Amino acid sequence: MIVVTLVVAAEATALLLAACWYGYQLAVGSPVLSFWGAVFTLGLLLAFSAWLYAVAVYLYRGYRWTRAAALVAQLFVLTIGFPALGGGLVLAGLAMLLPAVTAIVLLFHNKVISYASRTGGATPAL
Repeated sequence: MIVVTLVVAAEATALLLAACWYGYQLAVGSPVLSFWGAVFTLGLLLAFSAWLYAVAVYLYRGYRWTRAAALVAQLFVLTIGFPALGGGLVLAGLAMLLPAVTAIVLLFHNKVISYASRTGGATPAL
């Protein structure tokens, strides 16, 4: 469970760093085709990073919904990692693929499934 949590948190950190770099490039005046499109992309990077941090925290706490969220995030990483690997960016591709594959395999491990079986725990409305 800790390995999967660390992989998701590392991906969230990588996205946050990418958003910071993107925001810096936007602030110093790098040429873009659409300023508001670039701002929207920056917002998406920040939102997805925050979402992955939330997934990592609640995955560590053992909530059930986080397994699906972490799996979807890993599938997104695979869709970027394979073309990067095939496009000649071997180190970048492997840096994306190896943690994603590790997390996917561990998400279906019996211990992770049994640990991440906690529900919301809210009191009933009635």
